[in-house]
Amino acid sequence: MKQTKPYNIPKRLILEAYKRVKANKGSAGVDGQTLEVFDQNLKGNLYKLWNRMSSGCYFPQAVKRVDIPKADGGIRPLGIPTVSDRIAQMAVKLQIEGELEQHFHPDSYGYRPNKSAHQTVAQVKARCWKRAWVLDMDIKGFFDAIDHDLLMRAVEKHVKENWQRLYIKRWLKASVQHKDGQIETRDRGTPQGGVISPLLANLFLHYVFDQWVEQYWKDVQFERYADDIVCHCKTEQEAIKLQSVLTKRFNDCGLTLHPEKTKIVYCKSWVNQATYDRISFDFLGFTFQPRLVKTRKGPYRVCFLPEISQKAAKRIRSSINKWPWQKWQQCDVKVIIGYSRNKLRGWMNYYGAYGKMAIANLLFHFDKKLSRWALHKYKKVKSLIQAAKRVNAFRRKNRQLLAHWNRACLQG
Repeated sequence: MKQTKPYNIPKRLILEAYKRVKANKGSAGVDGQTLEVFDQNLKGNLYKLWNRMSSGCYFPQAVKRVDIPKADGGIRPLGIPTVSDRIAQMAVKLQIEGELEQHFHPDSYGYRPNKSAHQTVAQVKARCWKRAWVLDMDIKGFFDAIDHDLLMRAVEKHVKENWQRLYIKRWLKASVQHKDGQIETRDRGTPQGGVISPLLANLFLHYVFDQWVEQYWKDVQFERYADDIVCHCKTEQEAIKLQSVLTKRFNDCGLTLHPEKTKIVYCKSWVNQATYDRISFDFLGFTFQPRLVKTRKGPYRVCFLPEISQKAAKRIRSSINKWPWQKWQQCDVKVIIGYSRNKLRGWMNYYGAYGKMAIANLLFHFDKKLSRWALHKYKKVKSLIQAAKRVNAFRRKNRQLLAHWNRACLQG
């Protein structure tokens, strides 16, 4: 008699999960196995993973810790699972995401199907026009602070398959390997960088924040993009009270609101701003603040609007500076255009949704770097002014090459 596996996991599920992980790319985990190496024995590797998961003997390897510098000088710790573990996580995500999506709040936007950062920003903008006060919240070290017991209570409520619950618990308990090889055990948190982590994070905050606010503060509107949260209040007193009760609520659930980054902001553009301490806040790379804009009828008016933030602008300039400009001195300008086109278009498309001229002016930093490249590249160019003129002439003749050179893009 043929012996069956303890868990009935379709092989096609593992194959589909692999295809998703392959499309997302990503680096190797602690075992050093890249996607390219995994592909060399694709059939065998996928069968081995399926067999282990179906038998109940699948245990994830340690998560590789990678520290990413933040704009404020801090560090964002990422956890990179191995390729096999990413495929296993994707398999579970594909099966449980549909069920969880039926329960998530409509004002939760981050890492959800058919939801986007631009939708979130648009909603924030619309509600800032209607309500005078904003509570801008920052959860300190959110992904590393998630309480495993509370999260598993939510998982057990919605995830019905035993094998899915079993492996979620094992992923939560997986150790972390630091750069120096040191192994750290974990009793809380889910690695920021794991395939299933954003879904679990949304599930956790659904009960800690979304549903709780809907039940006890029905009149408060909010937008949540993962752990970035903005609440809209009618009065300053309401915002102050909400901050107080949410501080306690988060503390009770093992989370901490950042005392310096969490703030109450006044956002009515047509009243004298000098009487208020805070009149701006950052959200998803945009700064919301009063701005002088020209109306369709001609006169200027002060409006509370988003535009690329200084932090985001600094990151973009820093990224452009790190491109291999010195190496490109031996190359044709086509090489530079080919390397930079998609990156510049991505920035233009994202930040240009609100304040196209602001991001276009920022990307002029690329033009300045290109002028310095031309100064060193061409012997006939004797000064930076001459180099800039040469770049400007090239830009006028080739406006379709780059997004911030394209007038139609800026006007659309």
